[in-house]
Formats: sequence, C-alpha cells, structure tokens
Amino acid sequence: MTSAAGTKLTAQDFKKLAREFRVDIIKMISEAGSGHPGGSLSAIDFLTVLYFGGHLRVDPERPDDPGRDRFILSKGHCVPALYCVLAHRGFFPASELMTLRKFGSRLQGHPDKRRLPCLEANTGSLGQGLSIAVGMALAAKLDVAPWRVVCMTGDGELQEGQNWEAAMSAPKFRLDNLLWVVDFNQVQQEGTTKQQMDLEPIRAKIEAFNWQVQDIDGHDHAAIDQALTRAEEGRGKPQAIILRTIKGKGVSWMELQPAWHGKAPKKDEAEKAIKEILAGGE
Repeated sequence: MTSAAGTKLTAQDFKKLAREFRVDIIKMISEAGSGHPGGSLSAIDFLTVLYFGGHLRVDPERPDDPGRDRFILSKGHCVPALYCVLAHRGFFPASELMTLRKFGSRLQGHPDKRRLPCLEANTGSLGQGLSIAVGMALAAKLDVAPWRVVCMTGDGELQEGQNWEAAMSAPKFRLDNLLWVVDFNQVQQEGTTKQQMDLEPIRAKIEAFNWQVQDIDGHDHAAIDQALTRAEEGRGKPQAIILRTIKGKGVSWMELQPAWHGKAPKKDEAEKAIKEILAGGE
C-alpha cells in the first residue's frame, strides 16, 4: 500500500486515518446541526484507501488537470466523508470543515461543484451519479485518454431505475475505465434496504449486466486496497466493488439505526460518539 505521496502505508495507517476522519465527521455534522452521519461513517474506510492509497490520480495543486481521475459521490448526502479526505489531501484547508452547511460556506450539504471546484459533479438527487460516471468514462474512451472514473452509490439508491440503465450501458461500450462502488450499508432513510426493497442477490444482478464484480468487507482496509488494485487491472469490462458495510460504523448506538440516517448528534451525543471512536470502537 502506497500513499499518494509515495509513502508506504499499512492497514493500521489507514485505520488510524479513518478514525481521525470519523471524529471529523461527527464534529462537522454536530456543529452544523444537520447532516447525514450514518452513510458518511460507512463510506469513510473506502474513501480513505481510495485517496490515500495511491489509487486515484489527483493532484491538489492541479485540481483541474485534464488527466486526473474522476470520483463521483452519487450518494451526495454523505459528502462530509468526502470533504474530510479532500481537506486532508490538501484540496482545501481543513479549517473549513467546521463550516459545513453554514451560510456562505463552500461545503454545502450536498456536493456543489460551483462552490468547490475540486468536486466533479453536483449530486444528491439519488440515482443519477452512475449515469454521470458512464458519460465521463465514455468521453475518456472517445478521447483515448488514460484517466479513470470511480462512482460510489448507496444500496438504497439502487432502487432508482436509472442506475440499471447506466449499468446496462457501461458493458455495451466496454468501459473498463469505470469503477462502480456500492456502499451496501444495509439501511436507508426509513428502514433496512431488505425491508424497503430487497436488492439481493446484488452481486449476481450486477454480474448479469456483464460487469466484473468483487464483493468485500467494506471496513477491511487491506481488502479494499487489494480490490482497488484488481479493479485497476481489469480489462474488457466495467468493474464493480460491493462494499459490505455497517451504517453508522464506529459508533455502536448509531450502527444500523435508521434514525441516524440524517440526524445530527447533539453536543453531548457528539462527545460520547467521539470518545467511543477514539477508544477504537470503529
């Protein structure tokens, strides 16, 4: 495992970074008084490895580099996790994190590329990100450009039919420069995904659309690192990784609780959550 700066990282290094980012997520959302902690906490392990493991060719000094890889956070309400990794990778000052959702802030509650140009797309209307990513990946193919596109969706989000139109298109155009990541955290706004609209067997469904699919523990940093490497080496088919995660991961009383989909912890709850995270509860 190698960081973006070329420094070798271990799974323990990633775990430490992800713990720090979980603390930031809780602080940001508590300070804002609104936000989505559950899905941010489930996604942060993957984002940590993606941005700090050398898997995404991006340069904070040249955020508009035409040759950069693109990352689309389709589940845009979980952008606190993305803001954390972007800030700590140097795309903007970490001091801005506590301005989340405040009037005039660049850090809106959903990604807003007009305010923060290092983002690749405005997202938050669920179900649209994979279509955006397919279009970008196709553009790269047409331009014979080497850059890749990574798109993260949620699991409940896949109940939107537009995802499956995009999933059908990518293999037709042999978009092996596209990686679709599913944060399968088991819970959506009003209950479990199984209760609302069961997606299983999710791996078989995506494979049936002619994608190459990996199905892994989305909190195992070594497994994430290995899966990203395998996806980068894939040829001829679009790539997909299903992350088996826990919504609210790291805070025991938030885990798999629909109430914490979009509720900000009060000050005392934030202090309690941070204490548990720092104690190694993630």
